Amino acid sequence: MRILVFGGTTEGRELAEWLAARGTCDVVACCATEYGARLVPVGPRVTALGQRMSEAQVEDLMRTQGFACVVDATHPYATSITQSVAQAAGATGTSRLRLVREGEPTGPWLGAPDAWEAARMVAGMPGRVLLTTGSKDLPVFAAGIPDFADRAYVRVLPVVSALELTRELGLATSHVIAMQGPFSEELNRALIRQLGTAVLVTKASGRAGGFEEKIRAAMACGNRVVVIHRPVREDDGLDFAQTKRVLTERFGV
Repeated sequence: MRILVFGGTTEGRELAEWLAARGTCDVVACCATEYGARLVPVGPRVTALGQRMSEAQVEDLMRTQGFACVVDATHPYATSITQSVAQAAGATGTSRLRLVREGEPTGPWLGAPDAWEAARMVAGMPGRVLLTTGSKDLPVFAAGIPDFADRAYVRVLPVVSALELTRELGLATSHVIAMQGPFSEELNRALIRQLGTAVLVTKASGRAGGFEEKIRAAMACGNRVVVIHRPVREDDGLDFAQTKRVLTERFGV
């Protein structure tokens, strides 16, 4: 039996490892980047693919390799691949499970529906800003914050594409922190104090994404916090424990 897992997230990697340990199926784990694929615990029963895939490519993969089930464990903000997986699963008749994180948190921070609004809000705030939203939205912040190159400090994955983008946007290397998270509250506090920021921008990525540690650190350091809301509600998804139970009971892994 073969199981297809989409997601370079913590949950995706942990699910691939759990499936491999069961010894009842082979796993193909798909990540958006080669860097993400290198973090997957590959082995005799686990293969990792690291590339962005179109819907046609996802459908072709499902159609040609005959998976018993596909698990979408992608990031809550990765709406495009989630849609592609759902449509490809429907077209090929492949059973699909959606592994989701806990519900979006609420708290004493400023909320923004998207990166554009978050940039507009930050543009009206004084002081340096630490962007921890990843590299994908950096062009939006560069366009929306007039003094972006001077005010912005960004935390991105240590991959060539992200670093090249920061350079194209005019950021000095001293404004770029290339690290793999999630991070502890202590590390976040140290970084905020070292950079002297006044504003932190993050996504509501949940516990797996180190959201709580970032929020506590920012508020302890007196930073204002802007949180970009998740793009869609995922009330119909399964948490990690539920996903494992369904895979065990329905598919016999």
